[in-house]
Amino acid sequence: MRTLAIAALQTTPVPYDLEATWERYADRVRAVRATFAHVRLVVVPELLLAAEAPLLQARSDWMHEAAVTVPGPLTDRICALARETELWLVPGTLYERAADGRIHNTAIAVSPEGEIAAVYRKVFPWQPYETTAPGGEFVVFDLPGIGRAGLAICYDGSFPETARQLAWLGAEIIIQPTLTTTRDREMELVCARANAWTNQVYVVNVNGADPAAVGASAIVDPEGIVRQQAGGGEEVLVDVLDLDAVTRVRTHGSAGLNRPWEQLARYGSTIHLPAYGATFQPVPR
Repeated sequence: MRTLAIAALQTTPVPYDLEATWERYADRVRAVRATFAHVRLVVVPELLLAAEAPLLQARSDWMHEAAVTVPGPLTDRICALARETELWLVPGTLYERAADGRIHNTAIAVSPEGEIAAVYRKVFPWQPYETTAPGGEFVVFDLPGIGRAGLAICYDGSFPETARQLAWLGAEIIIQPTLTTTRDREMELVCARANAWTNQVYVVNVNGADPAAVGASAIVDPEGIVRQQAGGGEEVLVDVLDLDAVTRVRTHGSAGLNRPWEQLARYGSTIHLPAYGATFQPVPR
């Protein structure tokens, strides 16, 4: 059985205080390690370590002040924390200052050995409100002996291409840090369920807690069933995901009936997709 024990921390930063926010984050990761010895991966909300403020308190210049290089001193701290706790860490997202000077909203995954296993720049920033530069490709990473995960960030989930591409790249679980402060959260939860079932993958969507955001973090299984959903305040969702369930659902169907991913893989190359000027390509093995 290929299992991944996770902790999704629905929490908040200390607005505009990078050091206090780091201490809060590190303390919570250590607390998870001490309390839930079986957990192997910890994920927190989007822009947590950037110490971003709630939407109507946001400063347009803050992302320039908080931006860091990847790798750099902040990622070095994250890597050291991963080594200390022997955990996989997806520390929400960072404002990343790229070599060309542009700022991206970037998620990283760090292994228990303290190595950066993946760097993903948000492809679909929440425009026109979010002014970071978009990335250009989707990213997956391997958890040795367990399976493959993909990274998505908040508004990415509103575009079916995101989950479809990650699944095509082999992701069995999509880890999606989120920072939603508005009442369209219900739409995002619909998308999380749809993305999970149409691609037959797990989706772990962790939002910020009140007052940074509206909470309602969710863990959805490969049949689109919500396993857990948080309220609005600070919470930790702990779950053990059976990644063999992805294989089972894709082989025998959601509810033992529907096999969309297998059918698409079988016939996709014969389907003309005018919007993309191509066909659905065979899934890499």
